[in-house]
Amino acid sequence: MSYKFSNKAIVIDGRGHLLGRLASIVAKQILNGTKVVIVRCEDLQLSGHFFRNKIKFLSFLRKRCNVNPARGPFHFRAPSRMFWKAVRGMVPHKTRRGKLALARLKVFEGIPPPYDKQKRVCVPLAMKILCLRSDRKYCQVGRVAHEVGWQYKDVVSSLEAKRKIKARLYYNHKQRLEKLRLRATQKVSKGIAKQNSILKKFGYITSENEVKPVAAVAAKA
Repeated sequence: MSYKFSNKAIVIDGRGHLLGRLASIVAKQILNGTKVVIVRCEDLQLSGHFFRNKIKFLSFLRKRCNVNPARGPFHFRAPSRMFWKAVRGMVPHKTRRGKLALARLKVFEGIPPPYDKQKRVCVPLAMKILCLRSDRKYCQVGRVAHEVGWQYKDVVSSLEAKRKIKARLYYNHKQRLEKLRLRATQKVSKGIAKQNSILKKFGYITSENEVKPVAAVAAKA
């Protein structure tokens, strides 16, 4: 993930990322002025055995103000807020610069609209499969959150199942339209083969944008 300023929000799919590594990269980005959106926070990963991470969080739940517990610290149970708090610890959140940086960060469980229609990216430097040794234990943030009081695991799972069905239908429809477009293009290209040969000779048609056989495209799909 390059550290370049952009006015457009970067939508990151949290699935398969290590929470701490992703938080450090996101903290740098929002301090640089980039807007960042993290979706599917429940699928973030934590290194270490599930029971170990659960015990650590239960220990954190016991930390409170003796005089008045309502003063804090506040124990967020939602996966999105757990990630947000990890990022907050990596920025100077009590200064104006830090507050503006945190305002550029949005975190969600699942993939709500309009982000379900936008391109989502991953961060290789924070991917569990690339950063964590294969024999190391790990667990999902959503599972830990559910065990310590997060009550919306089933709701998010059902909404995600509906979203995936819609996404699959849209993808299949898009593939059918692409095949029809290629067939129509090939049908027309037979009548303009002479003109295409002239355009190809002058470099206007290359091997990248040349019309491919429908069978090859279908096999690729």
